[in-house]
Amino acid sequence: MQAAAQITGMEDVFRLAPILVACGFGMLIMLVEPFVGPARRRLVAYLGVVGALASLASVFISASHMGRSYSGLPYSSLIQVDDLSIFMFFAVFTFAFLAMLGSLDYLEREGMQHGEYYALVLFATAGMAVMACAQELLTAFVGLEISSISSYILAGYRRNAPKSNESALKYFLLGSFATAFFLYGAALIFGGAGSTQLETIRDAIATHRNTEPTLLVLGSAMVLVGLSFKVATAPFQFWTPDVYEGAPTPVTGLFASGPKAAAFAILIRVFYSAFGTSSSTWFWAIWASAALTMFLGNLAALVQTNVKRMLAYSSIAHAGYILVAFAANSELGIAALLFYILAYALVKLGAFTLLGHLGDTGERRVEIQDLAGLGRTHPMAAFCMSVYLLSLMGLPITAGFLGKLYILKAALDARNVYLTSLAVMLAVNSVISAYYYLRVVRVMYFSEPSADWQPAPVPYAVAAVLFFTAVPTIYLGLFPDHVRTLVLSAASTLR
Repeated sequence: MQAAAQITGMEDVFRLAPILVACGFGMLIMLVEPFVGPARRRLVAYLGVVGALASLASVFISASHMGRSYSGLPYSSLIQVDDLSIFMFFAVFTFAFLAMLGSLDYLEREGMQHGEYYALVLFATAGMAVMACAQELLTAFVGLEISSISSYILAGYRRNAPKSNESALKYFLLGSFATAFFLYGAALIFGGAGSTQLETIRDAIATHRNTEPTLLVLGSAMVLVGLSFKVATAPFQFWTPDVYEGAPTPVTGLFASGPKAAAFAILIRVFYSAFGTSSSTWFWAIWASAALTMFLGNLAALVQTNVKRMLAYSSIAHAGYILVAFAANSELGIAALLFYILAYALVKLGAFTLLGHLGDTGERRVEIQDLAGLGRTHPMAAFCMSVYLLSLMGLPITAGFLGKLYILKAALDARNVYLTSLAVMLAVNSVISAYYYLRVVRVMYFSEPSADWQPAPVPYAVAAVLFFTAVPTIYLGLFPDHVRTLVLSAASTLR
């Protein structure tokens, strides 16, 4: 019996290896930094990048062991390790690796090269991974807090910049309210179903045994409010432009990818898996939020002159697109959601990383007009930015086009007139977004470059991020079958 317990314990370690590795490297960085002089702090930065790579490698190790019954419910069913978990592990640790790689030269230029930055990114990513695989509401809350607290600090990492301080304060205050909503919602769900385990909640709702429907509705509504804040959907999106603008630009890239993916993962587990049998209860809330989010994001982006704020409002609009897939309440919808998250996050990471380099010291050059003539002075950088913007717009041969196509298919296949209306709104909003995306492309290629300032050559680390984001964006637009198989497999395991 003792030997069996040891085997089970080792299986649990393999299942959570990516999270454990990330936390281990985060603590190692904090221990090593005091012994490294200012001149060699970049070595600690490399240790952070290695930590993200090691976490990513351990995802593949976990996935390879899943064939030997390593998938399951470790630690008394607090965690669910399945195809969805593995996909999200791969996504969030890839995002962390790219964000850290894109931060190397940015932090050096800004005089902020400290090991704590990389430790915080690793801790934040570990929290995102816990959220993505949580099978119990309080476990999801723990992951949410680990990710959020690290994110609040990262948002204010430019300590001498007033906008960064404002960004951190707004993020902290509004994030605390959202966390309180989530926690109180979990408490009401416990009162309504007698458990915070998602599997138990699902069985209780399906059989109507010992449930309090009023408490369940109120609790699920509060959980939805808390998670809507994290994914920046209307009417809880107001923090996004200020936080995205004030945070260090590579951090903004991380905010636009990892936390969004993790929050949508727990939304899937709660509202698709656990509350799936009562989908009609929350359908209208999702429908209204999706419609409002798409229009608010795109219409506000039309009038922006700051690229970071424009991309922030764009992120809000894309959260609305993702909600269309979520509202479909089908395996195809969940698969489309996962594919779109990956396609969207890659281009956001690439765009913000490039903008962090082009913004110059103190992020003084982040207006649209500052990109004038980039096609002549930095043709490859302009090409990559164009790929990102065209993918966000949904142009064919990019991942964004297929992502939107899959979402539209999921909505139309549901044969629901209200979902069809959301699909029409998505198409209309894609046309609206073309104006502000193409405006940036026009400035890069058809405006004269500034005579008194030219961006510095692209560093190797930034070039690597551009390669690892632009190439997959085109590759997924041309050859999506492998990733499509993975997301369909992840969606099929949820029920």
